[in-house]
Amino acid sequence: MAASTDSFYLGFDFSTQQLKVVAVDGNLSVVHQDSVQFDSELPEFGTQGGVHIHADSLTVTSPVLMWVKALDLILGKMKNAGFDFSRVKALSGSGQQHGSVYWRKGTNQVLRDLHPGKSLHELLKGGFAVSDSPVWMDSSTTEQCQYLETAIGGAQRVADITGSRAYERFTGNQIAKIYKAQPEKYEDTERISLVSSFAASLFLGSYAAIDYSDGSGMNLMDIFSKQWADSCLEATAPHLEERLGALVHSSAVLGLLSPYHVSRYGFPEDCKVVAFTGDNPGSLAGMRLQEGDIAVSLGTSDTVFLWIKEPRPTVEGHIFCNPVDRPSYMALICYKNGSLTRERIRNKCAGGSWEVFSSVLRTTPIGNDGNIGIYFDAMEITPSAVGVHRFDKDNTKRHTKISHARLQYRCHPLFLILVNSFNGAVKPED
Repeated sequence: MAASTDSFYLGFDFSTQQLKVVAVDGNLSVVHQDSVQFDSELPEFGTQGGVHIHADSLTVTSPVLMWVKALDLILGKMKNAGFDFSRVKALSGSGQQHGSVYWRKGTNQVLRDLHPGKSLHELLKGGFAVSDSPVWMDSSTTEQCQYLETAIGGAQRVADITGSRAYERFTGNQIAKIYKAQPEKYEDTERISLVSSFAASLFLGSYAAIDYSDGSGMNLMDIFSKQWADSCLEATAPHLEERLGALVHSSAVLGLLSPYHVSRYGFPEDCKVVAFTGDNPGSLAGMRLQEGDIAVSLGTSDTVFLWIKEPRPTVEGHIFCNPVDRPSYMALICYKNGSLTRERIRNKCAGGSWEVFSSVLRTTPIGNDGNIGIYFDAMEITPSAVGVHRFDKDNTKRHTKISHARLQYRCHPLFLILVNSFNGAVKPED
C-alpha cells in the first residue's frame, strides 16, 4: 500500500554552522526546507563558522542560546511561509557529535511550563549552568584523556569498552574538564545532554534521553552492553550517571510534542518526538547504507564511515552503535579540517568563488606534477598534526605562497580512503 501523502514528517539538523530543517510527506518527497546560518543570521553571538575559538586555540565552544534562538528563527520562518504544522505526525533530527549542554538545576520544570507567548530563547536564557558548550572542534582536554586511559588500563582498553580510545573532543573528557576547572558549574548542572538530545528536549518539553549511536561518541558508554560503563563514569566525574539519564535506541519514540509548540505553532497534540542522534549516524541512516557499504561525508568535519557487523575497536578511528540496525555497528574516521579549510583555500585562491576555483582546477594536470599540499588549519584528529605542509615531486618540503596558477584536489596522502581531504596542492614557485 502506498504511504499517505497527507501527513508531514520533520527532520532538524543542529550542525556546526547552521540549523537546517526538511519536511517530507509519506512518500519521502520534500515539501519544505529551510535553514538558519549562525554567523550571518545571529551576529549578536559573534561566532565564526558557528564557534568561538578561544585564545589558546585549543578551546572551541558555541553559545548554547544561539542554538535555541536559531530554533525560534527557523520555526518562525516556516510559519511565515505558510507551512501547515497541523499535518506533522512526527519529528526527529540530528546534532553535531560530541558537543555537550549543561542544564541548570530546575530547568526541567521550566521546560514543562513553557509559556507559548514567549520565544524559547527568552524562556531559557537562565537555564544553562555552562553558557558556552564545548564542541567537537575542542582539543583542550589532553590531561583528562590521559587520566581516563590510565584509570581504565590504557588506550586500547578504553577502545575495547567505548569503541574509541580517549579523544579530546569526546564528551566524557569535556565533562571531566568542566568538573575539574569549574566544579561549581558542574554542581549546578541537573542534566548533561549531547547536542542531539538537547535539541530533542526543546521539542519534548523535558530532558530527552541520549540515543545509543550518539552516546557511542562519549568515551562513557559500553558499546556492547549499550549501558553506561561504570569504570568510565567513575574516572570522569562524581554522580555522573544521574546527570546523563537513560540511553535509548535511535528509533525510540520519546513522547509527544510539548504543548508549547502545539499552542505556538499549531502542531497536532499527538505529534511524536523520535530520538535525535548524531550527525554521523544520521548520515548513515539518511544514505540508507547496508552492510558492507562505505560512504564519505563532506562537512565542517569530513568523515568516512561504513556499516559493520563484528566490531574490532582499535586506537585509531571509532566504532559507534548503528542507528538503523540494533545488532550492527558503524566504523568511522573523522577529520577536523573539512569545509572551513576548503573555504579558506577557495577564498585565498579564487576570490571566494567555487566557479572560479573549479575553472582553475580544470587547468591543472591530474597528479599536479607530483606536487602535493596538506592543510591542517586546526590540530587534526588523525594524525595529530597542525600546519600547512607542501612537498614537491622529490618529497622535499617547500614553503611557497598559494597562487591561482595550479590547484589539485587529491586524496589525502596518508589516508587514501579519505577522498574528501582537500589539499589545494600547487606547483612550488622558484
